[in-house]
Amino acid sequence: MRCSAMPDGAPFCVLLIGASGVFGSRLAERLALEPGIALTLAGRRREPLEAVRKRIGGGAIRLIDRDWVEPRDLAGYDLVIDAAGPFQGSGARLVEAAIDAGIDYLDLADGRDWVVRFSERFYAAARDADVTLVTGASSIPALSHAVLDGLIVGWTQVEAIRIGIFPGNRAPRGLSVVEAILSYAGKPVRVWRDGAWRQEFGWGRLRRVDAGPAGRRWASVCDTPEQDLLVERYRPMRAAEFFAGMELGILHLGLCLLSLPVRWGWIRSLRPWSRQLLAVARWLLPFGTDRGAMLIEAYGTDADDQAVGAGWRLNAEANRGPYVPVLAALAMIRRWRDGAKPAAGAHICSGLLSLDEFAADFAKLGINAAVTTEGQRYGENIRKSRGVRNLTRTSNILACDAPASGRAQGGDKA
Repeated sequence: MRCSAMPDGAPFCVLLIGASGVFGSRLAERLALEPGIALTLAGRRREPLEAVRKRIGGGAIRLIDRDWVEPRDLAGYDLVIDAAGPFQGSGARLVEAAIDAGIDYLDLADGRDWVVRFSERFYAAARDADVTLVTGASSIPALSHAVLDGLIVGWTQVEAIRIGIFPGNRAPRGLSVVEAILSYAGKPVRVWRDGAWRQEFGWGRLRRVDAGPAGRRWASVCDTPEQDLLVERYRPMRAAEFFAGMELGILHLGLCLLSLPVRWGWIRSLRPWSRQLLAVARWLLPFGTDRGAMLIEAYGTDADDQAVGAGWRLNAEANRGPYVPVLAALAMIRRWRDGAKPAAGAHICSGLLSLDEFAADFAKLGINAAVTTEGQRYGENIRKSRGVRNLTRTSNILACDAPASGRAQGGDKA
């Protein structure tokens, strides 16, 4: 039964597009446990949606393509969620349909241009339509900024920030995730490093990172909204870095090599080979582990003008890692349901949630997340030297490839 046909006092009606994907299906699973929510599973194909409905024990089904959706398709719902992706180069049809239909919108986007320009593109239209739109309700920037807001309380200056995400190889992966990575592999990425905007290459600047219980992992530069949002929100003097890595060296290093023809200008993008590379990744699925990690480090100056460092680490075992990107969306949906949604307009999910709003879900899923002692130890090392450049040596990060080219053209500190 459609939400619009339900009697007064009906639950909060949610339309989840991309409900059969890696992240959408996990969000559906958590929403099915929430009181007061009537969930509709939506996507392009009925069979996978039926499989999700069977697994979570209910929910209506709608066949909707986010690229061809019409305002009338959204009628009767309180909130539409885009969990489909990829958002790199994504069209705005679903957002525009939500505005025209007068329906609130939420997504799990991590596409840099999409998230960074979201408010600029849609704020006025959303405000005039009395609609609330929120983007980036995922691991970044929603969770990462909730963590950082807590880590730097009382600081007077942030010097550097580093964020890394490292999924286990046995974690399920979908086509949209592969497309997102391949969309920027080998292409120029604008990063804030050594106090200036510089150009790196996607999936370049190879390094090794200690990911705690998840082990040592390869890491590379990614093109995400964080490169802009960290600089805008926290004003780091020296660096704002985001990197990620695959557990198996053959996959991580192989992608580094495959990205070289893009870097050299021989081909425009690896994205057309997404399905083939996804097949390779799935063939290697039995190898590696089901342990994933997320690391956040910040360095700066406290109220006593002393150099300080702080760290936070999330460890997820038993393939719980793919739940992490949906927990910010889950927290925001609870706010909508409980009448505490953001004001009308278009918002980035930065500073909208506190870390406390994730704690209960981490516990239910058996995900361990805590402040680490590494950041404090790094702070002691920095205090001795008063040199942020020493961070590279004290943070267990080793740059393995040649330095990137110089300063990006036209870049100023945000």
